[in-house]
Amino acid sequence: MTIRRLASQLWRYRVSGLMLTLGVTCLLILVGTHLLQHSSRHGRHKGWTKKPVKDRAQPAANPGFSRPDNLHQDRKRRSDTPKDGSFLKIMKPRTQTPAVVFLKTHKTGSSTVQNLLFRMGERDKATFAFPHHTYQFNYPDKFRAKFVDELPDGSSQYDLLCSNMRLDVGQLKQVMPQNAIYITILREPLRTFESVFSYYTSTVPAFILAKKVAETSGHKSALSLFLDSPDAFWDPEEPGNGLGKNPMSFDLGLDNQQWNSTWRTDLALLEDTFQLVMIAEHFDESLILLGGLLNLELEELAYVYLNVRSHQDVSPLDDDTQVKISTWNSLDVLLYDFFLQLFLEKVEKYGLERLNSEVALLRATIDRIRQKCVARKGVHPVELEDLVRPWQTDTVTILGYQIRKNLTKQEQGFCTRLVLPELQYHTHLYFQQYGRDMRAVPTE
Repeated sequence: MTIRRLASQLWRYRVSGLMLTLGVTCLLILVGTHLLQHSSRHGRHKGWTKKPVKDRAQPAANPGFSRPDNLHQDRKRRSDTPKDGSFLKIMKPRTQTPAVVFLKTHKTGSSTVQNLLFRMGERDKATFAFPHHTYQFNYPDKFRAKFVDELPDGSSQYDLLCSNMRLDVGQLKQVMPQNAIYITILREPLRTFESVFSYYTSTVPAFILAKKVAETSGHKSALSLFLDSPDAFWDPEEPGNGLGKNPMSFDLGLDNQQWNSTWRTDLALLEDTFQLVMIAEHFDESLILLGGLLNLELEELAYVYLNVRSHQDVSPLDDDTQVKISTWNSLDVLLYDFFLQLFLEKVEKYGLERLNSEVALLRATIDRIRQKCVARKGVHPVELEDLVRPWQTDTVTILGYQIRKNLTKQEQGFCTRLVLPELQYHTHLYFQQYGRDMRAVPTE
């Protein structure tokens, strides 16, 4: 099935909505606008503990600055999802969608968040700020306003930007509305680097060199050889090596080579810019906070994990390896600890009991939707149709999902989107917005 046919078919499957009754004297009007809202939930999330606010005056393993303002106010959610598993409600257009910038960091769970935002944007007919060429904003160069494709006819502003880039806040603000909400996600640095190395072994020049040495030596893995003497492989002047050291810091536009005098100012700018930095190790809790920012319902926060590697491609990390990764990626450790502290403060202000209650409800909702949609998970790519087959690297196997067969057209449309890999969904949305295929990267 071609991507263009996918765009056509998925769009036909989109549901126009439910009937809204306003009383015994009202007639059937505007299918697709019935939104019922009630019940705010409260509860304490077990396992969360308060952490003291650390002194943020000097660089440290857990740095920080001022305690963030609480941007999350009490809200109501709908809890009347049809018991038969219908997705009529969550496919309906919403009103007053906020403009959103999502900094998609590498190997942190960001593809899963991006899919959620893609679904939100498609449903709301948002105008996407897409890269002028292919899927990324000229990565690894820092973001520039000129990297964004033109506004489509009939649009007055960009509503949603969530393609890969290296952050430049000033340039982003030239493109996105002043009131845009900025979000990103970070992951524990040890596993982030292991995943980056595994995924980009044949892409990052430093990793390629380590792989070649490992193939000739035969007694150590490429990761072990690299960590034994990373400076022997990593050239800081090589643009393609950005992900080879402190990859999260690199994505956030920071100096990823060493702590310097700009780091404190840069962290302060990031804290001021991002209303939410999600934490992968507290993914569901992060989604609840995200839902508060974007006024999303529990059903709209449903997800499956995307871009997941096969188990045999995940390297175990013994104590010695963990120390070496932490040392090589010390700035990512600092960055992660800084924003983890801010995240825990947001959790405390949001309300621990309330968060616990909403996380439990979210997980129940996710389980129900996955059971409705997913026939098989962790499916090898050779068993998947082109439509739902994730992009594969030379060094790892990326697994996917098969959706159930006995679905209505509307449910099939929703479930397909739920498991749709990044490149296919990006291509579909781009064609839908511009009526043409993406441009290739110029060869010169």
